[in-house]
Amino acid sequence: MTHTLAQQAYSTSTGEAVQFWILGSVAVIGALCTILMRRAVHSALCLAGTMIILAVFYLANGAYFLGVVQIVVYTGAIMMLFLFVVMLVGVTAADSLKETLKGQRWLAALCGLGFGVLLIAGIGNASLSTFTGLGEANAGGNVEGLAGLIFTKYVFAFEITGALLITAAVGAMVLTHRERTERMPSQREQAEARVRSGKQLPPLPAPGVYARHNAVDIPGLLPDGTPSELTVNKTLRARGQIRDVSGEALADLAALEQRAEERLERDQDTEDRAAHDRDTEEAAK
Repeated sequence: MTHTLAQQAYSTSTGEAVQFWILGSVAVIGALCTILMRRAVHSALCLAGTMIILAVFYLANGAYFLGVVQIVVYTGAIMMLFLFVVMLVGVTAADSLKETLKGQRWLAALCGLGFGVLLIAGIGNASLSTFTGLGEANAGGNVEGLAGLIFTKYVFAFEITGALLITAAVGAMVLTHRERTERMPSQREQAEARVRSGKQLPPLPAPGVYARHNAVDIPGLLPDGTPSELTVNKTLRARGQIRDVSGEALADLAALEQRAEERLERDQDTEDRAAHDRDTEEAAK
C-alpha cells in the first residue's frame, strides 16, 4: 500500500504533462527573449510573461499563496516598476548594447553558470531525497508553512532580498535625478534668443487656414497666397495625399482684388459726379 502511494505521488498525469511541456516551452522562450531582445522594454515584457507562467505552475502544484504573490507582487508591482524605470531613464538600443563596465559580460556569464549549477543541484537533491508530499507540507496551511520557512530557516535570505529591492528603488531615483548646474533662462531671454536665431517667430498657419477648405490634407497659405510646406504632415505628403488648392486660392484672391478695384472705381466715379453736381448747383446760384 505504501509502495503504491509512493508511485502515485511520483507519477504525473497526462494533463499535468501537457501543461508542463506547453507552458514550460513558452517560459523558456520568454526567458531567452529576455536576454536576446535589443530593447530593454521588450525584454522586461518577456520577463513579465515568464513570471506569469511560473505563477501558473505554483497554482497547479498547490502553492496558491506563492502563485498569487508571483502575479500581484512580482509581475504586477516589481516588474511594472522595472518598466517604469526603463521608460523614465530612457534606455535605447544603443545604450543597451554599449558595455560601460569592463568585464561585465564575463561576470554575467559566470553568475549564470553558477545559478545553473545551483539549480541542477537543487533538482538533483529533490529527486534523490525522500518525497515529503504536498499534504504534509501544507498540513498547517500553505501560508503558515511558508511563513514558518521564511522567518526561521530563510530569514537572512529574505532580509537580504528586501535590502536589494530597496537599494534598487533608491538607485532608480538617483538615476532619474538631474541637478541643474546653470541658471534657467527667463521667458524674455528665451524670446530674445529666438529673435536672434532668425527662426520662425509667429506660429505657422494650420492646415487649411487661408485655403478653400479646412482639412489636414490641404496646406495652409501664407499671406502672399503661396502654400506653406510645413503645415501638412510628412506622412501624407509621402503618400501623395496632399491636395494643392493654391491655384484656386490665388485665382479667388485675384478675383477679389479685381472686384475691390472695380468697387473703388465705382465709388470714385460716384464721388466725382457728386462733386460735379455740387459745383454746377453753386455756379447756378
